[in-house]
Amino acid sequence: MPSMKMILAAVALTALGACSQDGLFDGAGAGVGQGADAAAGDPTSIGYFQSSVGDRVLFLVDQASLTPEGQTVLAGQAAWLAQNPGYTAIIEGHADEQGTREYNLALGARRATAARDYLVSRGVASERLRTVTFGKERPIEICSEEACYAKNRRAVTILQAAGGV
Repeated sequence: MPSMKMILAAVALTALGACSQDGLFDGAGAGVGQGADAAAGDPTSIGYFQSSVGDRVLFLVDQASLTPEGQTVLAGQAAWLAQNPGYTAIIEGHADEQGTREYNLALGARRATAARDYLVSRGVASERLRTVTFGKERPIEICSEEACYAKNRRAVTILQAAGGV
């Protein structure tokens, strides 16, 4: 039977996931009691990570291979995680609305895994990282144009205090 702590953690993750629309990625999802605006100047904060390091990498159509730009962002994430061992991360994989639900779930999983593997290759301990796929279920832009699709093809690194889940 799950403990109350595990249940509360699951509820908190669900609530955080519900905020994964625009608010989460513009700093509004910096964490409980830690506003991104106030924390963005603190180099050990989630707000700083989101605004200065970058919490997401983008992918090309039907691809799970990291672009050079994506590798640069992930290298920064790896350095930040090395300097801030009190955090773990969940890497979310996302896809655009094109294709079937099943295809996009698998593609999102490959994207999250690519980001995770890159972080591990840069020295981040694998036990600090988890992956999850949302496929096309959580777009940040909704329209049938390439500009929207491009923003939705992503892997997002969501930080949490170590031991949080």
